[in-house]
Amino acid sequence: MKTSDFDYALPQELIAQVPAPQRDKSRLLVVDRLQKTISHKHFVDLPDYLNPGDVLVMNNSRVIPARLRARNSKTGGSFEILLLEEVGTNDWWAMMRPGKRARVGTELQILDKSQNPTGFSANVLDMNSEGHRRLQFFGASDLLAELDHFGEVPLPPYIERIAANTADNERYQTIYAEPAGSVAAPTAGLHFTTELLGKIRERGVKTFFVTLHVGPGTFAPVKTESLDEHVMHYERYVIPAETSNAVSKAKATGRRVIAVGTTSVRVLEGSNGEQSGRTNIFIHPPRQFNRVDALITNFHLPRSTLLMLVSAFADPGRTRGRELILRAYEEAIARRYRFFSYGDAMLIV
Repeated sequence: MKTSDFDYALPQELIAQVPAPQRDKSRLLVVDRLQKTISHKHFVDLPDYLNPGDVLVMNNSRVIPARLRARNSKTGGSFEILLLEEVGTNDWWAMMRPGKRARVGTELQILDKSQNPTGFSANVLDMNSEGHRRLQFFGASDLLAELDHFGEVPLPPYIERIAANTADNERYQTIYAEPAGSVAAPTAGLHFTTELLGKIRERGVKTFFVTLHVGPGTFAPVKTESLDEHVMHYERYVIPAETSNAVSKAKATGRRVIAVGTTSVRVLEGSNGEQSGRTNIFIHPPRQFNRVDALITNFHLPRSTLLMLVSAFADPGRTRGRELILRAYEEAIARRYRFFSYGDAMLIV
């Protein structure tokens, strides 16, 4: 299949710039794969589609304040840093703007949100083929533990605000987020509230977690015309033994495994039985799914790997799921659903 097969036109005003007033009051578009039907609900209606014994798997990775401000210690030139992946303590791969000025050997002062020096510094150690810089940080025993003091929430570029606000610190985070490491939210989980999870558990649904630390490549458009030429980014994951056992037992006894988000799908379908590691699985049509039976997700960018994943899930093993998903997107646009990270949700059963 071609990347252009996954393009669609979206009115700019449907890109959600702020979250819904209440997490679970977002809208929910329900796609039935067998009946090829589309229905319109609200996320608070989700328990109506769950059965006793279902296993619900959520990604509990916490978004870190990964956007930093810096200046060149010698020239005073300004930089924006987006932390991508921790290599080791105080050792990170990062994106930098403007990249042309971030040469190997550049010394940086890290600034706070008011553009004042923080006492932290960094050196550019290396650059990879993607243009990312490897940075060594100084001034703390562990930068990750200090980010809350001067880092900013890394909102996606299609949210057109100068900077994140205090509400984003809570709303661009799931209520069950624990291990820190993502630079983008696992957005399907943003719709859950404590009360809604309680109702789900009261129905006899078993809830479990995986961890996949989301990188910015998750939302990046595919730039190659052929899907076979696209190289997926790596992301670190952990599957607790209790989650792995619950999923295996559900599959063995004919009960459903429901993934919350494409990140949970990538962990469950791409782990190869390993409980931790790094995965770069690229899921696109045609693709069989061995562990996931239903999917809760958001609406995704044109030409993105996430749109390709949900299209594969809509018709496992074949290529016609794209047609069903794009038809659902057309209906969502006509009914003025809100798209992307802070937007509405979709349930595929």
